[in-house]
Amino acid sequence: MTRTTNLLLSTVAAFAVSVAAPLAAFELDPRFVDNDGDLVADIPTDESEWVDPDTLIFAYTPVEDPAVYAEVWQPFLDHMAEVTGKNVQFFPVQSNAAQLEAMRAGRLHVAGFNTGSNPIAVACAGFRPFAMMASLDGSFGYEMEFITYPGSGIETVEDIAGRTMAFTAETSNSGFKAPQALLEAEYGLFVDVDYTPAFSGAHDNSILGVANRDYDAAAIANSVMTRMVERNVVFPDDIVTIYQSDTFPTTGYGTVYNLHPELQEKVQEAFFTFEWEGTSMAEEFGRSGEEQFIPITFQENWSVIRQIDEAMGVTYECQ
Repeated sequence: MTRTTNLLLSTVAAFAVSVAAPLAAFELDPRFVDNDGDLVADIPTDESEWVDPDTLIFAYTPVEDPAVYAEVWQPFLDHMAEVTGKNVQFFPVQSNAAQLEAMRAGRLHVAGFNTGSNPIAVACAGFRPFAMMASLDGSFGYEMEFITYPGSGIETVEDIAGRTMAFTAETSNSGFKAPQALLEAEYGLFVDVDYTPAFSGAHDNSILGVANRDYDAAAIANSVMTRMVERNVVFPDDIVTIYQSDTFPTTGYGTVYNLHPELQEKVQEAFFTFEWEGTSMAEEFGRSGEEQFIPITFQENWSVIRQIDEAMGVTYECQ
């Protein structure tokens, strides 16, 4: 179940007022078709366009230390290999752009794209998301937080004026798009006018940057911060939260559109039959209340993210 509530929607609506004209509906790159109207690329009807690799390449959303997550994901990758009958390789990515380009170029078959990158991956790379991590009761998502460090002089959102605000990347929902919309719509703070932006590349980089006082403030996903605190990478006393949003959907997992349809079904089976208990996946993601994979749809679960993109005037330039 989702927990996104009226505050986020009112923020989108408030910012949308400043947009001169409504944007066109969400559209896929012309090389994809969507005959069933579910907003994701259809599997090609021409079997010659299907790909059936000996090795499936999997990538998790960019993090500061991909090697750590390669070990975390290994039990799941072993399970996917068993279910699909394929070799499965973890592909460490350093940026959202690199991950998107890898799928668009055919070098990435299965992936977890972060919240803000999901619409771009769907529109430009033929990404077909079908799963999300959730707690055992079926609830899912994370909150965007504005954080600073003790003694920074920033006690309210308004105090960000004149300071350096760290974002992650322009494709990130909680790391850039939603906070920028909120700062403009609710607080009248405009990037490059009222505060100086910095781009760290990842949520953990932003969190460490604030803890080390390299940035005055940052917009981050609190699920990432929870896991970092649990691992003692940062400590609660290093961080002060001055704002917390309502809940957003989290990383969406899926396949590239032209993967052999039977293989796509097997990949989905691997996600929904994985036994979490006692694994490194449970140890790592359980810290933020994520303990299973549940089915999702891009059309329903990412509707609020598409609203934010529309409110901000985001368009997708698929190269």
